[in-house]
Amino acid sequence: MSDTTGAGDFDFFVGDWDITNRRLLKPLTGSDEWDTFPATSRSHGLFEGAGNFDEFSCPARGFRGMTLRLYAPETGEWSLYWANNRTGRLQSPVTGRYADNGEGEGEGDFYGDDEHDGTPIRVRYRWTRVSSGSPRWEQAYSTDGEATWETNWFMDFTRR
Repeated sequence: MSDTTGAGDFDFFVGDWDITNRRLLKPLTGSDEWDTFPATSRSHGLFEGAGNFDEFSCPARGFRGMTLRLYAPETGEWSLYWANNRTGRLQSPVTGRYADNGEGEGEGDFYGDDEHDGTPIRVRYRWTRVSSGSPRWEQAYSTDGEATWETNWFMDFTRR
């Protein structure tokens, strides 16, 4: 049996965006020094809502990236893959789904395994405020099996 109820979860993101980034300079070190910088994004839908990709451009920091998002109806989950011009590789996906946050707003949590500076980590991407017209994306790392999280990157989106 397949679940298509999540197809379309990223339809809100199709279009052009200005982004305010706030990124922790030295994650997992106890540092609280943040870097704030602008970027832009252009997002396109795929597969009648069951896919999405965007190109992220950050001239202020000299890199570009892209995210490919694919919905799997057999599991009801999304897989999100990141790549950038610095590595030229698609990273392992984070997977998850949207759920109602109790206030009638969908929030998406997506998890995966990765490493940071040689340390194995769990990574979480979280999408919030998706119905507001100014969504937020967050990235967080956990080194203790998801007991605690350090949020190290925020992106606040404004439609162009």
